[in-house]
Amino acid sequence: MISFLLKILVAHVLGDFVFQSDRWVQHKESKKAKSKFLYIHIIIHTILVLILLQFNVDYWLAFLILPISHFVIDLFKIYLGKILNSRLSFIVDQLAHLAVILAICAYYYPIMLSFEFQLSETLLLFVLSILLLTYGIAVFIKIIMSQWELPEDSDQDSLSKAGKYIGIIERLFVFAFVLMEEWQAIGFLIAAKSVFRFGDLSRAKDRKLTEYILIGTLLSFGFAILIGLLYQNLLNNL
Repeated sequence: MISFLLKILVAHVLGDFVFQSDRWVQHKESKKAKSKFLYIHIIIHTILVLILLQFNVDYWLAFLILPISHFVIDLFKIYLGKILNSRLSFIVDQLAHLAVILAICAYYYPIMLSFEFQLSETLLLFVLSILLLTYGIAVFIKIIMSQWELPEDSDQDSLSKAGKYIGIIERLFVFAFVLMEEWQAIGFLIAAKSVFRFGDLSRAKDRKLTEYILIGTLLSFGFAILIGLLYQNLLNNL
C-alpha cells in the first residue's frame, strides 16, 4: 500500500510542480478549457502514472480515474479562480487531488478505519507544547511588549502579520533544536535573525528600536527554550 501511494504521489508532484511551468499555468488561466497546455499537462500526468505503476494492468482503474479526475479538478480551479483567491484555490485544488489519490489507494488496498482512539499523554504533551509555541507564547510576549510603543514604526512599512509568523516559525525551530540538543543551531538562528534585522537596528536613533527588537527576540527564544526543556523533562517522567 505504501509503495503504491508513494508512486502516485511522486507522479502528482512531478506533474504538478516539476513538469509544469509558470507559462503553462498562465496560459491555462487565460484560455481555460481551450488551453493546449491543460491537455498536455493531463497527458504528462497519465504517462507518469503509467511509468511509475509499471503499466500494471491490475491498476487499470487508477490509469483511468486519476487523469480524468485531475482534468476535472484543474478545470474547476481555472473557472473558480475569479471567485477564490490564488492561495485558497491552490489549497482546495491540492486537497481535492489528494482526496482522489487516497480514495484510489483505499480501493486497491482497503483498510479498516476505527474511530475509537485514545489520546496518549505523550501526544497531548506534544500538542500542548506546539499550541503554546504558536499561540500561547505570542500572547505573553505581546502583553509584555505592550508597555513600549514605537510610533515611528508603521504597519505599512512591513508585510501584514509578518512579525507574528516569523516568531512562530523561529520558536518551532528553537523547540526542534532543543529536542535534538543542537544548541549551536540556536545560536546560529539568533545570529541570522540579527543580520536580517541589521537595517532596523542601524536606523535606531536613541537605541529604542534596538532594545525593543532585542527584548522581543530574547523573549521569543527564551520561552521556546523553556518549553523545549520542560517538554523533555516531562516526557522523560511519563
